[in-house]
Amino acid sequence: MLNILSPSILAADFNRLGRNIQDAKAGGAKWLHIDVMDGIFVPAISFGMCVLKSIRSETDLFFDTHLMINEPIRYVKEFAELGSDGITVHVEACKDVATTLKAIKECGCRAGLTINPSTPTNVVEKYLDMTDMILLMSVEPGSGGQEYIPESTERIKEVKRMIKTSGRDIDLEVDGGIRLNNVREVLDAGANVIVAGSAVFHGDIKKNVSDFMQILNGVNK
Repeated sequence: MLNILSPSILAADFNRLGRNIQDAKAGGAKWLHIDVMDGIFVPAISFGMCVLKSIRSETDLFFDTHLMINEPIRYVKEFAELGSDGITVHVEACKDVATTLKAIKECGCRAGLTINPSTPTNVVEKYLDMTDMILLMSVEPGSGGQEYIPESTERIKEVKRMIKTSGRDIDLEVDGGIRLNNVREVLDAGANVIVAGSAVFHGDIKKNVSDFMQILNGVNK
């Protein structure tokens, strides 16, 4: 399965956001991770539809939109219309997970399902036939720059086994505390989509992405 880097703009310089995105693309990124936080499901408030609309005209990168909001089904259609290619929602934030995933698919987007570090991995199993991607949080959601939770590695392996058993072609994404010095561990555990924020957007963005891509391209699944 193809390994993908999805740089998280949560760590970007919003005064130079367009330039930051172009630098990430120049380094080899093909996805962009967009964390939308509502201040309710998670403590922080990030950004919303106006930012998505403005950057959609800036780039043709795949928009990997991560809705960290309560009852995201309320906004699925709007985020799809603004250019999201994939929309990922939290199992903990949806009263009806299946209906929410169905709504995402009906909008023409890839449907993703996320779980927090404290949520048992087996909750995703019954939704595997409805999803295109599972996202495992390897930090508590709500802020960037946190350290990778070591127990996440075993959780990645558990979900990877479920995906293999399902027989479906489902991406496994991991988000939180991933840097050049631990990304290989995450890949070896079974992930193929890597979210990195500060490790990409702090410093030389183009070089940071290029360094990640060298590792991702060197790992065979």
